[in-house]
Amino acid sequence: MTLRRHAICLLALLGSTALSPVSPFAPRPALAQDQAELWLQIEAVPDLAEAEERARAYGALFPDVAGFELGNGWHAIVLGPHLDREAAQARLRQLKSEGMIPRDAYVAESRSLGTPFWPAGLAAAPVAVATAEPEPSPEPIHAPDIATPIAEPAAPPPIVEETPAEARAAEAALSREDRQRLQTALQWFGFYAAKIDGAIGPGTRKSMAAWQEVNGLEPTGILTTMQRETLMAAYDQAQAALGLQTVTEPEAGIEITLPTALVEFDHYEPPFVHYRAKGNSGVRVILISQPGDQSTLYGLYDVLQTLEVVPLSGERQRSERSFTIDGRNGTVASHTYAELSKGLVKGYMLVWNPADDALLAPVLAAMRSSFRSVGDKALDPGLVPLDDDTRRGLMSGLEVRRPELSRSGFYVDAGGAVLTTVEAVEGCNRITLDLQTEAGVVFADAASGLALLKPKVTLAPPAVAEFLSGPGRAGAEIAASGYSYEDRLPAPTLTFGTLEETKGLDGEAGIARLAMTVLPGDAGGPVLDAAGTVIGMVMPRDPGAARQLPAEVTYAAQAAAIAPRLAEAGITPRASARSGALAPEDLNRLAEGMTVLVSCW
Repeated sequence: MTLRRHAICLLALLGSTALSPVSPFAPRPALAQDQAELWLQIEAVPDLAEAEERARAYGALFPDVAGFELGNGWHAIVLGPHLDREAAQARLRQLKSEGMIPRDAYVAESRSLGTPFWPAGLAAAPVAVATAEPEPSPEPIHAPDIATPIAEPAAPPPIVEETPAEARAAEAALSREDRQRLQTALQWFGFYAAKIDGAIGPGTRKSMAAWQEVNGLEPTGILTTMQRETLMAAYDQAQAALGLQTVTEPEAGIEITLPTALVEFDHYEPPFVHYRAKGNSGVRVILISQPGDQSTLYGLYDVLQTLEVVPLSGERQRSERSFTIDGRNGTVASHTYAELSKGLVKGYMLVWNPADDALLAPVLAAMRSSFRSVGDKALDPGLVPLDDDTRRGLMSGLEVRRPELSRSGFYVDAGGAVLTTVEAVEGCNRITLDLQTEAGVVFADAASGLALLKPKVTLAPPAVAEFLSGPGRAGAEIAASGYSYEDRLPAPTLTFGTLEETKGLDGEAGIARLAMTVLPGDAGGPVLDAAGTVIGMVMPRDPGAARQLPAEVTYAAQAAAIAPRLAEAGITPRASARSGALAPEDLNRLAEGMTVLVSCW
C-alpha cells in the first residue's frame, strides 16, 4: 500500500472535523517562539482526549505533528513549524492534492496558537511556569524538567523509545490474542496478507517493517510499545468509524463481518438477504444462500452478470466449486463471491461507489477473511411469500440489466457457432447468446447482411441447422423461428407463412420473398420448410428505405447463398436429407432447439 493510499484510508476513517477558525476564540498568550514560524493547521476539536487521539493517529503518518490549545476548550492539530510562507503553502497544496489532510486545512501563525498539549510531555511546562511566574515573560520559557526549550517546536524533546531488545521483550509479553489483533491491524492497513495465527514470524516482521517505513520510522521489524499503540489506536478508530461487526445470519447460515455504520438489514428475498445503504453511504451488501449443486452455482454465475450492480467490465473467475465477479464502471463497483459446499450455495456481494475505493478496500478485505458458512441450512425459499413475477429468475429485489437490442440467430455447427443478421452485432460492447454465453464476431458482412458468431466456450446445441441444397419451391408452406419479442419471452415463437418467390421484387438473386408478418426480433432467425429443412434466414426491414413494403412481405437470405459464406469461414454447412412433413409439435421442438437469442450490450 502506498503512503497516499494509507493516508486516504486512515483519514477517511478518522473523519473530518471541520476546522474552527481562530478568530472566534479569545486571544491566547503566544508561546515564546519566533513570530515568523508557520504551521499547517489540519484539524481542530473541542475535546482534549479526542484531540490527543487524533494527534496520535496523525503521528502515524507525519513526523512533525504538534498540538496546541486554541481557547474556549478547542485544540488545534498542526504540522510544522515552517519558517517560509511560500514553502508552507506549497506543502499545504501538495498534501491536499494527495488527500492526506482535510481540504479546509490552512496555514496558521504561531501567535494564534496557545499552550501545547502534544507531543506528550510538553503540556505540563507552560502550566508549571505560569504558576511560578504570573506575568508573561518575553524570554523563551524553559520547563524545569525538560531539556529542550519549548521555544524550539521543530525539535521537541525526544520521547524515550525502547531499545530493540526492550521492544522485543515487550512484544514477547503479549498474549496470543494481542498478537492476533496486531496481525489483523497490519492486514487492515494492507501490510499483512498471511494467516492470522498470532505467530510473529518472518512474514509478520516484514509487514511491521513495511508499516514503519511508510510512516517514516526505522524499519526494524520490531514495533516499540508506542508504535504498537499508535497502530492499534488507528485500527480501533477505523473499526469504530465503520462499525465493523461480525454478523451471523441464522436463516441464511452465514457468518461475516459487515460495516454496520454503512449498511443495515433491509429484507429477505430468497435466495438473497438484502442490506441497504445507511444514510447516504451508497454501500449495499447482499448475502447469497440457497440449496443447489454445480449447475445452480454456474447458473448463478451467469445471471448475476446481468444485474445493473455488476458492471460488464472487470475480472471474472469460475472454478468447479466457486466463482468471483468484479464489476466496475464510472459510478458502480461491486465484488461478488459464491461457493458450493455440501449441497449449499452461499456467498456475498458488496456494492459501492468507485470514489470510495480507499474506504471500502479494508471493508472488502474484512468480509473476505471473515465469510464462512455456518450450520447445514440455506435460506428457505418460503421464508417470505413471493408472487411468481418476483420469484422468476431468482433476481427478486435486484434490477436486471437489459440488452440494448436482441435479435434471433441459429446454430450452424456442433460447436455452437451461430448465424445471425449484421443488425444484431453492430456497435456492441458485448454479445451474448441466450443472455448467458458471451460470443465473438467471426465475420459481419454488410453486403449480404450475414454475421457469424462463435461462443467463447464450446456449446452443445440441441439442434443444428440442415440447409436446403437447391432452390425452394414457390407456394410451399414455411415457418420462421425467432424471438419476436426479443428478450421478453424465454423461448422463440413460430410464425407461419408461404414462400412466394425465390428472388426479390426487383429480381435480386439469393433472396426469397415470404408471405408472412414478422417482428424486428425475428430478424436473423431460420426459415424452415415443413420437413424442418432450413431454406433461409429472416432479414430485417430497413426503416429508412424510400420504399416501404407491406407488413406481410418479408425477405429472407436463401440457404444457397448462405452456404458458400459459411464455408469461407471454415463452417461446413450440413446438407438436409429430410423429406415429408413433421408434426407441428416436432417442428416446433426442432426450431426451438436451433434458434438462439442474440443480444447486443
